[in-house]
Amino acid sequence: MVNLVISTISAAWIAIIALISVQNASLVSLRFVFWKSIDLPWGLVLAGAVALGFTIGGCLPLLTNNSIATKRR
Repeated sequence: MVNLVISTISAAWIAIIALISVQNASLVSLRFVFWKSIDLPWGLVLAGAVALGFTIGGCLPLLTNNSIATKRR
């Protein structure tokens, strides 16, 4: 059941990203202090941000302290 919920949430995110990407086809450039990227489609920037967020969110449980989980067992 958990896999179904996770798959549904992921599919919803992908659908939202696709919808927003089609509606906003303009180019943007990212700026951070003195660094500026090339012009990229807004949908690509959004998809990259979501992918990075999923990756970091998936790795966070590996980095946390497991002493709480071992105490429950």
